[in-house]
Amino acid sequence: MPAPLGFRHPAMLIATWFGAGLLPRMPGTWGSLAALPFAWVIATVGGPWTLVAASVVVFALGCWAAGTYAEAAGISDPQAIVVDEVAAQWLVLAAVPLDPVWYATGFVVFRAADIFKPWPVNWIDAHVDGGVGIMLDDMAAAAYALVGLRLMRIVTETAT
Repeated sequence: MPAPLGFRHPAMLIATWFGAGLLPRMPGTWGSLAALPFAWVIATVGGPWTLVAASVVVFALGCWAAGTYAEAAGISDPQAIVVDEVAAQWLVLAAVPLDPVWYATGFVVFRAADIFKPWPVNWIDAHVDGGVGIMLDDMAAAAYALVGLRLMRIVTETAT
């Protein structure tokens, strides 16, 4: 599907996370992968709470950008929108140590929660419309990932 907005349109850049969502196949996975280096830099410079704050800012911008992009595309939740993955992935990564293994684990656990969409993630996905709905189901998936990662950290800390 051709992009509904010009590439330089701010909503297009934000919604597709600078084009990551336009890559072929698995746009959500590309969006989550594209979030990782940004998260690493933000967490390195400002720590985990700065990453949480950045996630909140991207969530707010994403509500506008995703809604604008979806309206222009005439589709309720275009696959090219991946800013939702970015905001949620950052939130998840704020809860793990700045370590490549934990970042990879956070990536995998979040992607699993986002793909399988357990309740209420699937309910939000089906019933909350517009930019907020596009963004909110991924944040709910992030909550599942956070619980899973916390349990993993408890187990690994207990084992050592």
